[in-house]
Amino acid sequence: MLWKSDIEIARSIPLEPISKVAEKINIPITELIPYGKYIAKVPLELKSEDQIKKSKLILVTSITPTKAGIGKTTVSIGLALGLNKIGKNAVVALREPSLGPCFGMKGGATGGGYSQILPMEDINLHFTGDFHAVTSAHNMVTALLDNYLYHNRGTDHMLKEVVWKRVLDVNDRNLRNIVSGLGGIKNGIPQESGFDITPASEIMAILCLSLNMEDLKRRIENILLGYKADGSLFTVKDLGIAGAITVLLKDAIKPNLVQTNNNTAAFVHGGPFANIAHGCNSILATQMAMSYGEYVITEAGFGADLGAEKFFDIKCRKSGLEPKLTVIVVTAQGLKMHGGINLEKLKEKSVVGIIQGLENLKKHILNMKSFGQSIIVAFNRYSSDWEEEIAIVKEFCYKKKVGFALNNSFIEGAEGAADLARLVVETIETQPSEKLVFPYQDEEDISTKIEKVAKKIYGASKVIFSKKSLIKLKKIEETDMNSFPICIAKTQYSFSADPKAYGQIRDFEFEIKDIVINRGAEFIVAIAGDILRMPGLPKVPQANKIDWVHGKIEGLN
Repeated sequence: MLWKSDIEIARSIPLEPISKVAEKINIPITELIPYGKYIAKVPLELKSEDQIKKSKLILVTSITPTKAGIGKTTVSIGLALGLNKIGKNAVVALREPSLGPCFGMKGGATGGGYSQILPMEDINLHFTGDFHAVTSAHNMVTALLDNYLYHNRGTDHMLKEVVWKRVLDVNDRNLRNIVSGLGGIKNGIPQESGFDITPASEIMAILCLSLNMEDLKRRIENILLGYKADGSLFTVKDLGIAGAITVLLKDAIKPNLVQTNNNTAAFVHGGPFANIAHGCNSILATQMAMSYGEYVITEAGFGADLGAEKFFDIKCRKSGLEPKLTVIVVTAQGLKMHGGINLEKLKEKSVVGIIQGLENLKKHILNMKSFGQSIIVAFNRYSSDWEEEIAIVKEFCYKKKVGFALNNSFIEGAEGAADLARLVVETIETQPSEKLVFPYQDEEDISTKIEKVAKKIYGASKVIFSKKSLIKLKKIEETDMNSFPICIAKTQYSFSADPKAYGQIRDFEFEIKDIVINRGAEFIVAIAGDILRMPGLPKVPQANKIDWVHGKIEGLN
C-alpha cells in the first residue's frame, strides 16, 4: 500500500466552516473575522481571564533534535486529537510557519500524516498575512530611520551608530551583509546593513509577547534603533512613528483560528525561531485557547534547552502562565544520533545507540524537573522503529519515575494518541507541575543570568564573554534593561554552541560572541557560536519539489 503524502491526506479531509469549529468551543461566531471559509481571526476582547485560570496548559518540547526534527508539532496536534477522542475539550496553540524553511530545508510546519492542522496549504503559505505585516512594519521602521538619517546628515542629530537592519521571510545568504544607499546623494547615505529573516525580527517577538494593543505600542516605542552622538539611546519613540507601526499590526495581533484534521479548534499565531529568538507562539493565542479549551497544548521550538527554557524564562515569566505538565518528545533516530550512531545508519537497529542516547533525554528530564515540571516522555513512533528499542526507553522512564507513552498519531490520528492523552489526564489529576522555579531572578545582572542558564541548563563549566559582548553588557548594566530576561541564540543540535557535539556533553566552555538588545521585546539576546539570523538554502531546497499541477499544489509537506 502506497502511503499518501501530507498534502494528499490534508486534501482528503472534509473541512468544516470555521464558524462551526468556533461554535463547538463556544466562541461567539458573530464576533469572528473570517478569512475565507476555513480561517478566522478572533478579537482580543473574547479572551476570558476567568476561564484561563481554569484551563490546563500542557507544554510539548523534545530532546535535542536531528536535522529532520523530532516531530513536536505532530505530537502536539496528536495529543489534542487524542484528548478530544477520550471526551475532553482540547485546543492546540501553535506557531505560524515561516516561508523561509518551508521553501528551504525543513518544509512546512502543520504536523504530518493524520495529525495535522488545516487548511495546510494556506497555513504554510501566506495564511492571514501576519508575517507580511511584521515584515512591512519592520522595514517601514528601517525606511523612516534611513529618511531621518538622510535629512539630518551633517547635523548634531546624526546618529553615531545604527543597530537596526531589514528583514525578509526568505532564506537568502546573499542578504546577510549588504551596502545600501549607493548611487549618489539623492539615493541615500551609503552604509553597511543587512537582512535577518522575519522570524528573527524584534517586532515578531514583540507581537508574540504583547498583552494588548497598548502594550504593543509601548513596546514598539522602546525599540532601540541606534545611539546618538553622546552615547544615549535612539528609539522608535524618538523617531515619532510608534503609532504608525502599531497601525500596521492592528490585524496581525489577533490570533488565528483554524482546525485539526478531526475538525476541532486550533490557534496558530506568531512565529519566532527558537535558536535566534524565544520560539513560542503568541501569549494572546495561548490565552485565547485557554479561554475556550479545558486542556490546551502548546509547543516550544527545537529541544528543551532552547524552546522550553525560553518558554518558561520569557513567556511564562512575563505572562504568568503556568503549565500543568511538560511532554518531552523522543524518537529512536534522535536517541541513536546522540548515542554516537552514524547519521546514515539511524534507521538501523542499535540497542547500544539507544542506551547511550538516553543520556541526552536524562539531561532534558532533569532540566524540566528543575523548573518544577511534571514530565511525560512521548515516544514519537516511526515505521523503522524496533520494539526492543522502544522497550529500552520505556524501562528507562519507569526507573526514572517518568510517565511514558507511544504516539502513533501520524498513522492512526486520534486513536494513535489516545493512550498518551489518558496518561496526560491522569498525570495532571494526580501529579500536576509545581509552581515554576526559574534558574535566575530578574534583579540579577545579565552576565549572571547567561552563566546560570549555560551552566544549569546546558552543562557548561565556564562562560567566556568576548570583548565586544562585554562592552555591550556594560551599557546594559547601567540601565533598566539589566532586569530583562535573557535569550541565548545558539545551535539547536547540541547543548553547546558546537552543532556536532551530540549527546549530553559536560564541562565545556561556552562563548558569548555578541549581545543584541531587544529593548521593545524586553529581553537580551546573547549570541553563542556561529549562529545565523538569516539562513541560507540547501543544495536542493524544498522549493524544487513544490509545483502547481492540474490546478493543485503538490510537494508542500
